Amino acid sequence: MSMSRIRIGLVGLGWVSTNRHLPALRRNARFEIVGLADRSGDLAARWASKLGIKRHCAASRVQDIDWLDHVDALDVVTAPMAHHALIRDGLRAGKHVITEKPFAMTVAEGEELVQLASTSGKVLAIVHNFQFASSTLSLLKDIDSGRIGTIRAITATQWGNPARRLPVWYDELPAGLFFDESPHLLYLLRRLSPGPLRLTQVDSCGSTQGLRTPASIDVSYRAATTAGDIPVNMACRFEAPLSEWHVAVLGDRSAGIIDVFRDIYLRLPNDGRHQARDIVRTSWRATAQHWTRHLINGPLHLSGRLLYGNRTVFERFGASIQTGHQPADISGNDALEVLRMQHAIIARITAPGRQAR
Repeated sequence: MSMSRIRIGLVGLGWVSTNRHLPALRRNARFEIVGLADRSGDLAARWASKLGIKRHCAASRVQDIDWLDHVDALDVVTAPMAHHALIRDGLRAGKHVITEKPFAMTVAEGEELVQLASTSGKVLAIVHNFQFASSTLSLLKDIDSGRIGTIRAITATQWGNPARRLPVWYDELPAGLFFDESPHLLYLLRRLSPGPLRLTQVDSCGSTQGLRTPASIDVSYRAATTAGDIPVNMACRFEAPLSEWHVAVLGDRSAGIIDVFRDIYLRLPNDGRHQARDIVRTSWRATAQHWTRHLINGPLHLSGRLLYGNRTVFERFGASIQTGHQPADISGNDALEVLRMQHAIIARITAPGRQAR
């Protein structure tokens, strides 16, 4: 298509849509937000009025969107259970589609959507945003420059406080909250790994609250490198007293650590013999780097302007529509690979002899 602005409409106006997608789209000169749709027509009308958007409607299906002919693309930001039908029908209607994760409920659904996007010649993209956050980009830069050194291990840790803001539908999903949140850590592990990941072990403990979401899930991979396999691990705790997500890449020269929620990156050098002065040096560097970055990101976080890489996601989506090239790292195939990783883990959680609920 020409380099004129891409007319886009949003389907679903929950917290992620209004606090992440809409701000990112409004800051991107490639896009013009033309319409809003939600199951609640009143909600769609309120946000349209607030943002000065002329078209809005109550809709839970693509066929119900009365402004569909006025857009080139759809942004699907509903509960995961609705993603497949909305993406499928959007592609069939000749629209480019970007969607929140996970983009389908089953691998078969995901494969269908990727094939449909290919045959229709339309762009299908996934919001795998944290890989473009400033903290992740800093870590990738240090890996590429050699500051981390030879990577020896990668570990991702997720603590989740069940009292935090959560979508009402999360426990309806396979493995509950794990299915909704795990794509973030999985695409980060894929992006950071020096080689292909091979799943080796899954261990889980069932919920203590009668939920489908397990209390814990531990996942072990091996990443193939020219020097041999290295461990890549993910530990999820869904009944924790704190909500914290961290990813660490351990090299022989330094450790690179991402604080995902605060978008803070720390690089801590090899502490050698771990003597008192080495420990003090590590403490000083960690504290100084943390607070320096927090002074920058803290006000953005408090004001709701910390977008965690979403601006890059929509920039790549728009560029892909206008150039015809697949959006790097956020294509339908990227979404499908992460979905396959999720289901491989869930299959081991729910295998005979394991507690699924």
